[in-house]
Amino acid sequence: MIQALTQDPTTCAGVESDKRRIAIIGSGGSGKSTLARELSAKLDVPVVHLDPIFWRPGWVETPQDEWRAHQEKLVRDTSWIIDGTHAPTLDVRLRAADTVVMLDLNRLVCAWRVIKRRVRYGRKPRFDRAAGCGEQLNWKFVRWVWTYPSRGRPEALAAIATYAPNANVIRLTSRRAVKRFLVGCPL
Repeated sequence: MIQALTQDPTTCAGVESDKRRIAIIGSGGSGKSTLARELSAKLDVPVVHLDPIFWRPGWVETPQDEWRAHQEKLVRDTSWIIDGTHAPTLDVRLRAADTVVMLDLNRLVCAWRVIKRRVRYGRKPRFDRAAGCGEQLNWKFVRWVWTYPSRGRPEALAAIATYAPNANVIRLTSRRAVKRFLVGCPL
């Protein structure tokens, strides 16, 4: 139900129930991890950052069958906020989510944040990274961020339509929309 997407919500209606299963998706640098942390604090719902689970030291990927099985266990919990796109297994989270927050910010903003993050953290660990996976900036990642509007966004919207047709979908397209969304969330 893509028509349900909201460009600039002033509240986080739809995420106020006792059972909250919130999937946060979007481009690299869009602010998924930060939003997940802030939303977790406001709603008192546990947050799961996918990157530190998926990536093993030295940026080694978890095998897809193991990764899918792990996520299927994660989504059985009553309440969660899961931060991460991980397209090959997006269906697992979307099927279980009652709310999908799609961060769909301008590619220049996302690219700037990725560069800024690399400079800020260097090779130091971040809260949403696995041990042994320092911040990196490579062409494959930059290309993914840059092409997200033409490749990732259509894939994400199609996945939402297919796997989460009854979910409350909130599409935030600016930093201002993200701030308004957070201000409107219940404490």
